[in-house]
Amino acid sequence: MNQPTPTDETGTAEGSIALDQVPFGRFHLKVTAMTFGANFSDGYALGIIGSALPLLTDQWNVNGFWQGMLASSALIGLFFGSLILGPIADKIGRQRVYVLNFILIAIASLLQFWAPNVETIFILRLLIGFGLGADYAVGPTLLSEFAPRKSRGLMLSSLTVLWTVGYVIANILGTYVTVGSDTWRWLLASGCIPAAIVLVIRIGSPESPGWLMSKGRAEEARAIVTKYLKAENVRIPKTHTEDAGQFSELFSPALRKNTWFGILFFSAQVLPYFAIYTFVSTILGAMNVSNENTQNVLINLFLLVGGVVGVYFIDKMPRRGFTLWTFVILAGSLLVLGIVAHANPWLMMIPFIIYSFVMSGASNITQVYPPELFPTRLRGTGVGLLNATSRISSAIGTFLLPISITHWGVSNSMYWLAAVLAFGAVITYFWAPNTESQKLV
Repeated sequence: MNQPTPTDETGTAEGSIALDQVPFGRFHLKVTAMTFGANFSDGYALGIIGSALPLLTDQWNVNGFWQGMLASSALIGLFFGSLILGPIADKIGRQRVYVLNFILIAIASLLQFWAPNVETIFILRLLIGFGLGADYAVGPTLLSEFAPRKSRGLMLSSLTVLWTVGYVIANILGTYVTVGSDTWRWLLASGCIPAAIVLVIRIGSPESPGWLMSKGRAEEARAIVTKYLKAENVRIPKTHTEDAGQFSELFSPALRKNTWFGILFFSAQVLPYFAIYTFVSTILGAMNVSNENTQNVLINLFLLVGGVVGVYFIDKMPRRGFTLWTFVILAGSLLVLGIVAHANPWLMMIPFIIYSFVMSGASNITQVYPPELFPTRLRGTGVGLLNATSRISSAIGTFLLPISITHWGVSNSMYWLAAVLAFGAVITYFWAPNTESQKLV
């Protein structure tokens, strides 16, 4: 494995600071807001398919197989987008991928309005997922390389809050908006609106100075730090990297523990999340909930509040402790939900609300941990791999859950989802590092 070889550095020798010691400023807020876009769009895309799918199913008599395929289509696209474009971002830079992927997302979202069949919708949602997957690899990577170390957890975890905001808005629109028999077309195509807004505000965004440093492009990094961060006394090492990081290095002795922990914890957390909230209406129906809309809105409100509260605790707790205890609470909540699944609907809502509140807060860590597990020259590749494998896990859960509910019942479905979360707790206990003090650039 070829390591960067330090030569010298530019900047003020006396009193100089590292890039991640620059105090939080206006540009840090701006780059966080620009990165929000993918998370909001992803949450919106996943939420809106859950609302549109029952309408589409009624109109076109969509069978269970295609329901599962449409529900998991964006997740499959996310796999390929993260896996392919994460390494590309390590080679050519973060900025170009960061901007161009939203052209694809906006166009594919709009074209859903004219889709003539389920196969076309499936392909378009694969493309949407591909673009979003690219951003999941690049967005947190770029943001982490700009972020002050003390604010990194707050900046990265806030991204997931916007995922939840997008998801909740999509659910509320899907519940209450009706424009005739083609309502599902309007719902699906509405995803082009946030995508177009993100595209416009990202035009002109700068390259990551951390990535430029890793390529020995010190003067370009200095210019970006001076222009955007307004800092003159930042140490900019001049390094020479013989070649870009190789994918296989993620499984080298130095990194394989971090890589496998990232893959397994991320997958264990998101598999139940996407499965449950894509088919929340199906689950509530199987539990004989009569006031489904009201209780669905209640669940979404707790998702939103939980995400905000989770940002606070990520900033206050060690990464490992936060991840471990949220896994334990989540597994217990689904276990209890399975036990009381056919009890009084409002009694059943107690563990469901606890699960929603804690899961929303816990999911913030999926934006924080991955960039902190890998060095700069492999960060896009590593983050892309973790997002890719987690989305395959999510797609599997989303595909299997309606089949599981049909054949095994809702209680047994909650039990195996709880077992997935318990596995995540075990992996975290044995393998999770504390990375909150990790220097990223």
